[in-house]
Formats: sequence, structure tokens, C-alpha cells
Amino acid sequence: MAAEEKNILKRLYLITGLLFLIAIGVGFKLLNIQFVEGEKYKALAEERTFRNFTITANRGNLYDANGNLLATSVPKYDIRFDAVTVSEENFQENLVPLSKELSLMFGQSTEYYVSKIKSARKNGDRYIRIADNLGYSEYKKVSNFPMFSLGAFKGGLIVEQRTVREHPLGGIAERTVGYERKTENGKYIPVGLEGAYGEYLRGKDGKRLKQKIAKGQWKPISDNNEIEPKDGYDVVSTIDVNIQDIAHHALLAQLQKYEAEHGTVVVMETKTGEIKAIANLGRTSKGKYFEKLNYAVGESHEPGSTFKLMALVAALEDKVVDTSDVFDTQNGKIKFYDRTVYDSHRGGFGKISIAEAFKLSSNTAFALLVNENYKNDPEKFVNRLYNMGLNEKLGLEIKGEGKPKIPHPKDKNWYGTTLPWMAFGYGVHLTPLQTLAFYNAIANNGKMVKPKFIKEVREWGKIIEKIDEPVSYSICSKETAIIAQDLMAQVVSDGTASNIKSPILEMAGKTGTCQVEYWIKSEQNYIASFAGFFPVENPQYSCIVVIHKPNPALGFYGNIVAAPVFKQIAQKIYSDTPVTDEIPVLNPKNEEVLEDFNSYYSISKKYKSVMPNLIGLPAMDAISILENLGLKVKISGNGVVKEQSIEPGKKIGSTKNIYLKLS
Repeated sequence: MAAEEKNILKRLYLITGLLFLIAIGVGFKLLNIQFVEGEKYKALAEERTFRNFTITANRGNLYDANGNLLATSVPKYDIRFDAVTVSEENFQENLVPLSKELSLMFGQSTEYYVSKIKSARKNGDRYIRIADNLGYSEYKKVSNFPMFSLGAFKGGLIVEQRTVREHPLGGIAERTVGYERKTENGKYIPVGLEGAYGEYLRGKDGKRLKQKIAKGQWKPISDNNEIEPKDGYDVVSTIDVNIQDIAHHALLAQLQKYEAEHGTVVVMETKTGEIKAIANLGRTSKGKYFEKLNYAVGESHEPGSTFKLMALVAALEDKVVDTSDVFDTQNGKIKFYDRTVYDSHRGGFGKISIAEAFKLSSNTAFALLVNENYKNDPEKFVNRLYNMGLNEKLGLEIKGEGKPKIPHPKDKNWYGTTLPWMAFGYGVHLTPLQTLAFYNAIANNGKMVKPKFIKEVREWGKIIEKIDEPVSYSICSKETAIIAQDLMAQVVSDGTASNIKSPILEMAGKTGTCQVEYWIKSEQNYIASFAGFFPVENPQYSCIVVIHKPNPALGFYGNIVAAPVFKQIAQKIYSDTPVTDEIPVLNPKNEEVLEDFNSYYSISKKYKSVMPNLIGLPAMDAISILENLGLKVKISGNGVVKEQSIEPGKKIGSTKNIYLKLS
């Protein structure tokens, strides 16, 4: 019996010892948590309860050259309701009045909102949805409703602001305007002007502290931000919306007429290189057209006969040919090794000068010109093309520029037929914008200027950076350029593009018709193009039109498919009596409204603190006046002012922002 008691005592001591050791371990852990890891666990608890959320800064506006909006950030507001934080007295007093106001504004019945809010109160819902995607004036109206007017704590009002990027022109120039998207790893995907100048436009994000509530939802702690966001700068582009509109619709009509796959148009100011319009339209499976890809910048392809200008300029600069030199086109087809060059004109043109060959776009004559003068030293011809910069990208700010291709005799795939085929634009690759830059240089007496998309950067209407003029260089002598200009004018006056000759505007250019996928015998697809400048005397603009895969049954030659688009654009820009409908003024002025506005403006100018009546004014007039008053303007919509966030006649005081709704 004594032995048994002894064993029990041993077990008791063992258990007591183990419990004592456990107690020591627990105590040590508690002390460690309290004094060593306490801050870590406290921070973790707070992180799970409180968190700083990023407030995306408003992107700056993107304007055209005349101050019309191409892209703008519009504030949108989502309204939520905390049904728990409101006192019983305030809840009962304001429930029905609030529901009536919500009913009037959003269309649901008063009973619907009474039931919804009561149910949220009963269920302890602290994040009930009231309305989404409200404009500034709508948000201000809702925030003054019964109960909501008491604020975040007493009235349970939760307001979440976000920004939406809007394009007032809709689909016009959409690929050129572009976008900028931020990836999960913090990098940006840049497209178009929005991407190229994102550093200026995006601004700096702010922070807002929120508390985690039921069902994984987060509620702002207060109405104030921890760090205020800083809006981005405004960027003024070279695009002219009127010319852009002309180019877009002229291209669209021709694509539809010829059932083409896609096409592009670029209009460039000759002396400055400023891009005034750039339209890119591709066809959907349903036969509709939209700004699908930036073909002008990114699509490198065989140019066809528009490359004859480059071949001619190279030969003139090397002094291996004169425009009066004669070549025998024979019967319109000449064989080089195992391949045959054909002229589009059956039977050929006989013996013609190189000037006539350019005007009539003879493939055989140009193949002979280049082959006879460079076959013993093809590198000389290629090096001349290289010296003119045709093998280099333009170095555009817009991402995605296509890479040009000019074959070199040292290439593995250089054949005996490569040289003569290059003469009329096969085997080489250029983007439409690269081709246009060369044509523009010829119009500019041989002076190449880099295409320019941006004029300046602004903050609150003040210029903070002016984009430098592009570096220019000569691609050829002035004498050669003048010869080429004259030959291009003859193309329109009595050459392949005589169908677009106009009695009211002299134009110059070169047609191009290039067969694509010619290795597929069952396919007959073409690229129709026309590049040139206008007016002939003192050129102001250069322009290129490229249309891919028109329906061959309807037409495919450059003079028929592409050149008429060039003519329409040129006449609408320059002619006093255009043969087609004029583009209506985008913002017609209302004299009665202007008279009313001027009276208010005189008051605001005198006192520097009174808000004028802006209703009915064109957007840019309103913006100009408001910026003169020291206000920062945010707008939504397009057209004239319909609503303004600061009432007419009201003192501006310390207010810095004003929101305008356009219609």
C-alpha cells in the first residue's frame, strides 16, 4: 500500500512540475508579446482594422491645338449610408424626408427607400448602396438631403470619389489620344499621347484612411484625406479637331465605299512637323469601322509606287540620272532573271523620259533606272537611302513605332531581283508616318522635321514647359527637292492622279498601288495609297492616305481609292468654296448669352470674387474666364455649359475648384 501511495505522489509531482513548466512558458510568451513583439502584433491588428487606401490623382486634361478637349478626368461620386452610426432620434426624424428626396431624384418610390433604409438599420448594415456614378452637382445635391446633411458621423453619409477618363470626341482619334494603364507591379502600359506624356498627366496619388466594417467592407474614417492627391498637368497637343474631323469622316466614307479592311490618314504641317490629324480605322466582323490600331505609327509595310519618289531623289542626288533621260518600257514588261516587272498600262509606254515615268508611274522604267545605274554597286543606292534616314525610326514619343526595312546587299536574302524591285517599292517596308515624313521633307525643300504631337505643358493655364521644336536636317539638296516637287505637281495635273485635279487648289503627290500577299496565287489584295502636299506654291500641309485591302471588284488603284480622300481633306481645309459640305462650327456663339456673360464678367473682373453666369457658354470661353479668376476647372460632357457647381453671383472666396457640366 505504501508503495502504491509513493507512485501516486511521484505522478502528482511530475504533473505539478509539468504544469509549472507550462506556466513559466506561458508567462514568458506573454512577456515576449508584451515587451518584444507587442508593436508587431498591434500593427498587424491595426492593419486588419485600419488601412490607407490610394486616392488616384486626377489626370491632367489633353487638349487640341485650339484648346478643345481630347481627354479629361471627370470626378464621379458613389454614395453609401452607414445605418448604424445615426442616432435613433435623427433616424426617425429624417427617414421619410430623405426617402422622398431620393425618390424624386432616382425614380424609385418613397416606400422603396423607407423599406431599404429600415432594413439596413435592423441588420446593422454600415455600407448600404444609395447611388453610383454621380456627377459633382448631383453629389452636392444628395449631400444636402435630410439626414445626409448632418455629415458622416451624425448623418451616416459615406462619399467615395473616383475619376473617370472621358473623350469628348468619342471614337475620333481614339488610338492617337490613347490611354495609360498601371499594372499590378506598378509599371505603366503606355498607348498614344496619354501614354507618351503620362509623366505629366498622371499627377501624384493621395491617401485616405478607412476602417474595416462588416462583410469585408471599408468605411472612410473621416471626410478628410491623409495625403491630398496632386492633379496632373494639362498637355496641349498639335491635333486640330476640325482637321481631325475632316480626315476621320473622309477616310471612313472611302473605307465603307470600297469595303476595305483598314486605313489611315495623317495630316502634317510642313514647316513645323506638327501633326494636325491622324485617323486610324479598322473594320469589325460586322462591317463597322472604329479606331482599332494606330496603323499610321505602328504598321510597317511595302509602300509600292510611293517609294518611287525615294528612288528618284536618290538617283538625282547621286547624279546618275537626269529627268530627261529616256528609258524603253518595251511592251510593258521586262524580265530580270526569273521574274518579270509589269506596268499597269498594258503594252507599256514605249520610250519615255524619267519625268514621264514618274508622272505615269511606270514600274519598268524605274526598275531600269535603278538597275542600270546601280547593278555594279548596289550598296551605293542603299547607302543613299540610308543617308536620307529611311532605315531609321523617326523616334516618336508615341510607343509602338514600326521598324523600317531597307534591304542591304550584304543581307543573306539579297537576290539579283532585289535591287530593281526596290525601285518601285517592293521588298522595302515603311510605316505611313515614315513615308509622310519623307514627302513632307521634299515639300519643305529637302528639310526633314520630326513629326510633332505636343506643343506645351500647362498647370492652371500657365505654360510650365514648351516642347522644343524638332531637330531638322537635310535629306537632299534644295535643287533636287524642287525638281521632285514639280514632278509631283505633274502627277496631279496630267498624270496618274489627274482625276483629283482641282481648279481652285493646286495639289501635288504620288499614287501607290501595291499588291500584298502576292505569293498566294488565289488572293488578289492591294494597298492603295496617295502621299503629297498642298498648296503647290508655298506648301502648308503634307498628307498621306493608305487604304488596305479594298474590294478589288470595286477598285484598288491608289488614284481611285486613296487620292480622293486626299483631295477632300485638302479642299475642306483650304478652299473657300469646297465641293463638299462644310464642317459646322463646333461651338456657335449665342449673342444673348455672351451679352449676359459680359455683364457678369465685368463684375468679376472688378471685384475678383464674384462668379459669372456661364450657362450657355462654349466650354473653352468658360474655361478661359474661370482660369483668369484663379479657379481650376473640371468638366464633363461636350458642348456648352449646362450646369456650374458655383452659383452665379456667389462670392468665390477661398474656393479653388469649379465643376462644369456640358451638353
